[in-house]
Amino acid sequence: MANVLLVLLTTIIFMLDTETKRRIDTARDILVGKVPDPKSQVEQITIALIYKFMDDIDALSEELGGHRKFFAQDFAHYGWTKLMRAGLGGHAMLNLYAEAIERMPHNPGIPPLFRSIFNNAYLPYRDPQTLRAFLKVINEFTYDHSERLGDAFEYLLSVLGSQGDAGQFRTPRHIIDFMVALMNPQKEERVLDPACGTAGFLISAYKHILAANTDAQGHSTLTPAERGQLAANICGYDISPDMVRLSLVNLYLHRFVDPHIYEYDTLTSEERWHEYADVILANPPFMTPKGGIRPHSRFVVRSKRSEVLFVSYIAEHLTSVGRAGIIVPEGIIFQSQQAYKQLRKLLVEELLVAVVSLPSGVFQPYSGVKTSILILDRALARRVEHIAFFKVEHDGYDLGAQRRPIERDDLPLVRGELSAYLGRVRSGEVVDVLQSDVGLVVEKEKIAGNGEYNLSGERYREKGTRSTHWPLLSLGTVVEIESGSRQKGGAIDAGIPSIGGEQIDEKGSIRFDKMKYISEAYFLKMRKGILRRGDVLMVKDGAPGKAGFFAYDMEASVNEHVFIIRAQERIHPYYLYAVVRSQEFQENLQPMIKGSIIGGISLEVRDLEIPLPPLEVQREIVAEIEGYQKVLDGARMVVDNYRPHIHIDPEWPLVELGEVCEINPETINSPLAYPNQTVFYVDISSVENETGRLLGYREISSSEAPSRARRGIRNGDVLLSTVRPNLKAFAFLKEVRDRAVASTGFAVLRARCGLADPAFILASVRSDHAVSQMVGMMGKGAYPSINQSDVAAIKIALPSFAMQQAIVAEIEAEQALVAANRELIQRFERKIQAVVGRVWGG
Repeated sequence: MANVLLVLLTTIIFMLDTETKRRIDTARDILVGKVPDPKSQVEQITIALIYKFMDDIDALSEELGGHRKFFAQDFAHYGWTKLMRAGLGGHAMLNLYAEAIERMPHNPGIPPLFRSIFNNAYLPYRDPQTLRAFLKVINEFTYDHSERLGDAFEYLLSVLGSQGDAGQFRTPRHIIDFMVALMNPQKEERVLDPACGTAGFLISAYKHILAANTDAQGHSTLTPAERGQLAANICGYDISPDMVRLSLVNLYLHRFVDPHIYEYDTLTSEERWHEYADVILANPPFMTPKGGIRPHSRFVVRSKRSEVLFVSYIAEHLTSVGRAGIIVPEGIIFQSQQAYKQLRKLLVEELLVAVVSLPSGVFQPYSGVKTSILILDRALARRVEHIAFFKVEHDGYDLGAQRRPIERDDLPLVRGELSAYLGRVRSGEVVDVLQSDVGLVVEKEKIAGNGEYNLSGERYREKGTRSTHWPLLSLGTVVEIESGSRQKGGAIDAGIPSIGGEQIDEKGSIRFDKMKYISEAYFLKMRKGILRRGDVLMVKDGAPGKAGFFAYDMEASVNEHVFIIRAQERIHPYYLYAVVRSQEFQENLQPMIKGSIIGGISLEVRDLEIPLPPLEVQREIVAEIEGYQKVLDGARMVVDNYRPHIHIDPEWPLVELGEVCEINPETINSPLAYPNQTVFYVDISSVENETGRLLGYREISSSEAPSRARRGIRNGDVLLSTVRPNLKAFAFLKEVRDRAVASTGFAVLRARCGLADPAFILASVRSDHAVSQMVGMMGKGAYPSINQSDVAAIKIALPSFAMQQAIVAEIEAEQALVAANRELIQRFERKIQAVVGRVWGG
């Protein structure tokens, strides 16, 4: 019976259709408020689908005269029908489901693979309404004998976005299939992906081999032994247990009864170092963590950069006849640091046979990073003296965030020409010229000529030895510079926007909250100072050099305090914007700022020189920057708009803060308490606006401490600002410095033991409900405030201590994501700076 059920598990699957996609999208929409991370959403949907899947198989087994296996004996009461039965309360359902998925790895009735899938699974939220709505959608899925559950699961995986912390981006299916076709894996070969993610490359390779071993009638020509060996030959590693879980499910649903996916750190572990492969396919992580990777000592190329180490690993783990297709960022292609050059030297001399340049937008909407595919072939590379370079300008999709299909697709042409080239050289033919618009061959000796081993095909196509510094041209030769218009009659409350220096922020965006307006009648009479799409604006005085850019159509005027810099045909508007805002340009601009106290610039700015690559290169630079900018904008939206939220159950009692907290429990006289010592002072300037994050202490002598430094603080205390407009709070959830004191501008809230969790108190007093109470208590005046008794009277909803901790855990998880977005902002700002720096030759 067990074998019968296992066979059924591999065949009973649901149809991938519009309704299935709708249900998956609906499930994600339900989860997004509680589980904002797309990867976690996919995990929760995966767990629920497998849960229901097992119950459906049990039901089918009973219909066929068998017995339940998955939900039997001690696990019988977890069955899906019992979970979804009418009359089961919300909290009872939540507790039953949470307990079931946590206990499932210990269920003796499920195969080891399923135990692996449920290993470390848990319910990351405690809201019964969310769970009930979510499981109701999962309950709508039905199963039949189609062979498309794997495709449906891949649709679910397609919602995965950028894993910014690891530099991982989901590889588009058409790029995966393109690479697999070039590698042409065979049934007897071992196929490996050392950073497999959700196993997309492995599944594509498996399908490729199956298709190659099918007769004209569509029947497989593989023997049972060959099928078994094929499944055993396909292997993947991933450092993330979450990715391993998703890979296992994905492979299982593609008929792998025993998938070989291992949780393994390819770059720092050595247990599998001696495992080699005939075909390696990979899109390894691009991003390196702070401080770099700390690899073991076996790598030939020494580096702390993840992209260098992954390519080195792959190069070292091919068999004597091994081949590889690797997606790499542009740093691998031309970065000048020693490790990059050493790696390229190794590739050119021993392994590399071709490089395929991809468009910058392939990874949209996750990233606009420019990438290439390295084609390695250990046996072939040793016999040839040339390397082929191919360029894909269009991959069948536009380069926008939506990646909509277009007619232009260079992939089939490149695939055909590159496959033909590889076939010719494998047959022993010497190919030193390609009659092709998309490809060329270059002698290895030429590539090695200056010791850089640069792998940019355009370098050899155009000039043979292109400098990393582009020609410098004066700004006035490639742009039109126009002063804004003096706008008479004064500003009005509505009409046509009038943009001056005050309306452009430091990020180059328009400040609509500071906007002024002119009448439409006046605007229609204007002859200059009219904003056009793509104009770059440069402030002339007040904050000279500050620039703004418009990538959209906007009817607006520009006043006399701003220059309009309008790109001409040789320069891309956004490239112009990036260069004008660059540190190098701003440094060159500084000597030109002269005049009054506020400073100003004149039309001399047109004499400043800027680097000018060809338009094609400008577009590539723009695509890369815009890709980074989209990530930045998304991360800023998260950081700027996140507020911790507590969903208040009407059954929770309302209590006053004074019942669950001590208010201002310690008063400190700093000179007396800490004579001749340093104290660590926290006032309103020590706390970040809006977020309440502690920025640091002011270290001052106790004798010089201000009279307001009188609040004693300890670990776990919550500081609540009692003065408006600086209404904010901060929880000291970590170690507080000895001799730390806070300003009397704060109320110190010290949670009473066992009644309230400090972090829950923090979230409660920062909620709109509590803030509205405080605002109502405040008087009028420039700095209205509340007193200690007012603070004690603030009412908050107080669930059980266990529920508080669960809510706090959820908020902390959300805040960790927000913190990750802050780090992402810093990383991608550095990326943009690096891109522009390269243009200047930095």
